[in-house]
Amino acid sequence: MAYTETTSTSYGQRLAGSAKGMIGGLLMFIIGTCLLWWNEGRTVRTAKAIGDAASHVESVADVSKIDASLNGKLIHASAFADTKDTLTDDMFGVRELAIRLDRKVEYYQWVENAQTKEREKIGGGKETTTTYTYEKKWVDKPVNSAEFKDPQYQSANKVLSEVEERNEMAQHVTFGAYTLPESFVASISGSEPVEVRMTEEQRFTWNERLHMLRPKVDTETSLVHTSANTVYLGLSPNSPQIGDVRVTFTKVPPADISLIAQVDGSTFKVYRAKNGQSFSRVQMGTVGVDEMIEQARSENNMLTWVLRLVGVLLIVIGLKGMFGLLPMLFKVLPFLGSIVDAGVGLVSWIFGLAWSLIIIAIAWLVFRPIIGISLLVLAIAGIVFLKRRGKKNEEK
Repeated sequence: MAYTETTSTSYGQRLAGSAKGMIGGLLMFIIGTCLLWWNEGRTVRTAKAIGDAASHVESVADVSKIDASLNGKLIHASAFADTKDTLTDDMFGVRELAIRLDRKVEYYQWVENAQTKEREKIGGGKETTTTYTYEKKWVDKPVNSAEFKDPQYQSANKVLSEVEERNEMAQHVTFGAYTLPESFVASISGSEPVEVRMTEEQRFTWNERLHMLRPKVDTETSLVHTSANTVYLGLSPNSPQIGDVRVTFTKVPPADISLIAQVDGSTFKVYRAKNGQSFSRVQMGTVGVDEMIEQARSENNMLTWVLRLVGVLLIVIGLKGMFGLLPMLFKVLPFLGSIVDAGVGLVSWIFGLAWSLIIIAIAWLVFRPIIGISLLVLAIAGIVFLKRRGKKNEEK
């Protein structure tokens, strides 16, 4: 059943909020501008580092023996990443020869969802109606139901037992005759389920602990259930109750990988390019050097555009916040405030995009002049368009 809460905000309170929002908007504008500038520099530095690596990397067909002549060189090689380490989780009886062993924990909890509707009022006030609904879900950490809005659901959550998530990584992973450093081992992926084999002693210990937490449950009833790679703490996995816990196990087994890295004796380290940027790559499977270099370039370009988008959005939202007081002054008449708000939004987008292009253009002028000049021309064109549009509106 839904729970509804209605609040009213006066015109004065909204004006004060908009005034405070101007400071937040200015901060977002500054952060977005700095992000755009930093991102362009990062893009160029990373691209140069990749180019440097591409011109110095040497493909090695066989790494089954340590080759002293390769020491200090940047190499590309493909081999089997292997380990003899047995990773254990004694709490649940898991033992696996693996590169990494992961324990994931979920809790069955009530979760609060909120849906808000706002209604502008003549005089500048605002009425906000929030509807809260509740559903049972598996979540990655216990939910504090004491903060729920509906008194019926407050303190409805409980947890049968809190279990920490755990990640264990092999300390000795080989790559042919070489040893992989921890940072490279962490990049190896390819998780698969791990079968849980709890001993009778472990089951008894867990049942004893859980029955103390749920004294109303018959002591003959098992509260520990295992199936494949899952341990279920509760009455029945087929009928979960609030507070039940689900623990799943996965491992990363030994596998073929390809890497580009600098040889450091019997191990590897990150390559330091001429411009000071670091470069190394680990990919699953047997991958050629050209493909790995190309994927590095593609990832750099993708990250560049993602950060550009984030920067532009921060600038536009910041501008709307900085000028948020203007539409608020007209909200004494809701329809008039909406018109001004739309106008501020349009101007924020046009100016925000133009400003973003200017920042990017100036950055490219510093790092790559030809492209920078082209972007600067586009930015100036946007500002000219904005000014002409403003003059036309004045003439009308």
